[in-house]
Amino acid sequence: MDLKAASKEIQNNNPAPIYVCYGAEKYRINEFVDFAIQHLIEPEHRDFALARYDLSETPLETVLEDAEEIPFMVPRKVIIIRDSSVLAAGKDNGKIEHRTEALLRYMEEPVDYSILLFWVNAEKLDERKKVVKALKNKACLLPFQPMNADELLTWLIRHAKKQECECSKSAAEALVQAAGTTLGILSAEMDKLCLHAGRGGTITEQDVEKLVARSTEQNVFILVEQIAAVRLEKALTIFYDLLKQREEPIKIAALIARQFRIMLQVKELAGQNYSQQQIASQLSLHPYAVKIAGEQARRFEATKLRSILAHLARLDYQMKSGAIDKVLGLEMFLLRLGA
Repeated sequence: MDLKAASKEIQNNNPAPIYVCYGAEKYRINEFVDFAIQHLIEPEHRDFALARYDLSETPLETVLEDAEEIPFMVPRKVIIIRDSSVLAAGKDNGKIEHRTEALLRYMEEPVDYSILLFWVNAEKLDERKKVVKALKNKACLLPFQPMNADELLTWLIRHAKKQECECSKSAAEALVQAAGTTLGILSAEMDKLCLHAGRGGTITEQDVEKLVARSTEQNVFILVEQIAAVRLEKALTIFYDLLKQREEPIKIAALIARQFRIMLQVKELAGQNYSQQQIASQLSLHPYAVKIAGEQARRFEATKLRSILAHLARLDYQMKSGAIDKVLGLEMFLLRLGA
């Protein structure tokens, strides 16, 4: 079952007895947990119907005893269970002993008045464990991995609509370029933009430019984009703005080198027929960053990218050894690159 199907059955008041949420996108897991609580428990029942446990502090058997206990004054209970060792891969360094056979027994005959919602703090479950194999057959496993580029933009547009604001795809792209791909940051920035636009308003690229502060990393990302598009004047403007913000030229050069290195890696992996998602996993990058790097890389031959990286390596040595003025060296590099 996928997230959409799980959300639909919860919305229709027909939840599964156990959900297991895991993956890199903790913000979306939190969204799903809040969604489940909102739809499965009436606000006035939450004092009695909602329980939270952390398996680093509480044995699994205690949680299951609570699940099997008939709810008091409410029709059902939702039990949120934080876990970083029982179902996750990796060594268990916790001091609590968990008897996973109790969960295996519970899965055979789960009670109909409790919903268990596991929040696993790991990107993957440990599929070697017997309990995880059983959960794959008996429970609803929901992986929350980074969204691809289109999904991320759709998520932002939907986030704006929830606040009765319109956001075009181009404005959403501008927001990602300015704020990065961390969902918590994007959500906060979108809330700010919606507040500025007002109910029924429209968020524009100009609003993003005016209201969203870019980090150094995002400024360098856009600087490289301007270089790739042969817009040297704009690239130099961003460079001078970074200097006004007292950013260290060596750091700027290192970030430029990182982006060109990503472009080369993406180009090479794409040439080996890797998908966007596979490249993202291989390079530990967000799929959106891979998409943009792939678009940038198409404007350069692989030999040109290697030459740029070699030049940046020489420039790094010259700046650190004092052989060249740091600002002048980086400025000359940008001028030569845009020529």
